[in-house]
Amino acid sequence: MTTAVFVAWRGGGDQTGHWGPVGRLERVAGGYRFVYTEGARKLRGFRPFPGMEDLEAVYESEELFPLFLNRLLAPSRPEYSAYLEWSGFDPDHPPDPVALLGITEGRRVTDQFEIFPYPQRDSKGCYQVKFFLHGIRWLPEPARKRIDRLQRDEQLGLLLDIHNPVDRSAVAVRTMTEHYLIGYVPRYLAEDVRSLCLRCDPEAMQLTVERVNADAPLQFRVLCRFRGCWPEGFAPCTGELYKPIPQTDSS
Repeated sequence: MTTAVFVAWRGGGDQTGHWGPVGRLERVAGGYRFVYTEGARKLRGFRPFPGMEDLEAVYESEELFPLFLNRLLAPSRPEYSAYLEWSGFDPDHPPDPVALLGITEGRRVTDQFEIFPYPQRDSKGCYQVKFFLHGIRWLPEPARKRIDRLQRDEQLGLLLDIHNPVDRSAVAVRTMTEHYLIGYVPRYLAEDVRSLCLRCDPEAMQLTVERVNADAPLQFRVLCRFRGCWPEGFAPCTGELYKPIPQTDSS
């Protein structure tokens, strides 16, 4: 289960702007903990969240902070059960809010933030993560129609899109038969996935369709599962921007 997520911020106001992690939310004994990461200091134009202005503080709460609670669909909404199913959860056994944030990304059209999980090893020591395909809204009609025909557990392919004019670190997702481009690995996972594609045996890499949600908004349309090897010395979500500013027992 996801016990930690990062908060990413995009500056620049469009798809070509700079992007990076600015904070980390954790599920801890007795509640929740939030700290800023070095991205909050280094990404030009970022401003601290209201009520959390001190970049060096460790914020703790028994309840989920309003900043994050407001990024989840309210259980009172009629589409809440569908929202959980779209994300691969059982409505009769709702997940921990941090796990739900890690899948749904907490995106809102009114700001430039999104939330993503801290990847962990599965029981077999492999890198495993679920994510919704990004970039579907930019696809041509034939690709959209192919998405509608995707089947659960269908194998998908990965392509390191080095010629992408917006993001040269992009990792494209294609069907294995017609080689249709059907979307992209989310930017927050692209660096990890790219590294694993270069370091792992192709037989140790697997991307499959977890769910196709025909009645969902495009951001929740295709849920995928990625599983790959965990090479010696590999560490996900590393780099200067990910380092927590205050030191905690999980730093």
